[in-house]
Amino acid sequence: MASGHSPVLYQVVLQALRPRPGGRYVDGTLGAGGHAWGILQSSSPDGLLLGMDVDPQALALAKERLTEFGPRAIIIQASYATLPLQLLELDWAAVDGIVLDVGVSSMQLDTPERGFSFQTDAQLDMRFDPSNPTSAADLVNQLSEKELADLIYRYGDEPGARRIARAIVKNRPVLSTQQLSGVILEAVGKFETRPTGKGWQRRGKRVSTGEGSSQKKPVHPATRTFQALRIAVNQELEALETVLPQAMMALAPGGRLAVISFHSLEDRIVKQFFRRESQDCICPPRQPVCTCGHQAVLKVITPRPIYPQAEEVSLNPRSRSSRLRIAEKLADS
Repeated sequence: MASGHSPVLYQVVLQALRPRPGGRYVDGTLGAGGHAWGILQSSSPDGLLLGMDVDPQALALAKERLTEFGPRAIIIQASYATLPLQLLELDWAAVDGIVLDVGVSSMQLDTPERGFSFQTDAQLDMRFDPSNPTSAADLVNQLSEKELADLIYRYGDEPGARRIARAIVKNRPVLSTQQLSGVILEAVGKFETRPTGKGWQRRGKRVSTGEGSSQKKPVHPATRTFQALRIAVNQELEALETVLPQAMMALAPGGRLAVISFHSLEDRIVKQFFRRESQDCICPPRQPVCTCGHQAVLKVITPRPIYPQAEEVSLNPRSRSSRLRIAEKLADS
């Protein structure tokens, strides 16, 4: 693989998509172009890839990284929720594989002025697309206390959401990452611990996800709130819910969709969508006769998600919470 940013679950994604010469592929979350590079290399000499991202900083890096592939790499600034429009513009009737690596990227977290992290002080921003009219500061300073609490609880699963919202409103205006972090720390008052390795917290309990370290690591009490604000600012869950049926329709028979998520909210959406679209009937279980007329369109390749191996986690600690689900378009759909 080309040097530079290491995409999460790189080899597994390539094995899942099975790039081939002449194939057409979509990377809906192009980022720095890591997965796209592998797809284009594996589909040489004439495979094509459409790379999409709303972040202009990411697109600039991806263009430089993929320049060796020339016109085989089609790179545009757009949300993956506009997938049908982009395929129509290219006159692509169907594609052979789609990868979505949803959520925030390491590049975004490591750019202090983007305001995604409380590790360094910066203006509260958190926008993937700088042209987005709503920033995290807007939400923090304009929403009512109840609206803030609901947002933090819904998107962050934060048990202290009401206390945090109350503290934020009391300390307005809250304009910087470390100011917000300090307000949250004062409201909640302590760090929590979560298991490292292949697992994540759900209502205080570890969900086992296979082999991995069970060591605990301290987690800053602002983590969940920052996640919630980022998801709300970028409407991440709404975009994911929009693109999944679009991606299913865009796949050619036998084509595959690979989705990498980083927390249970995203993963639940993907899991439920794959489950529903792999069933012939989605009527209520107790209904004696099927009236929905639903027919399976997908075959689930991963009944359980795939997690990074210990070696990858040691090289890229941020990959530890990632999980991959894969589905294949049925030949007769």
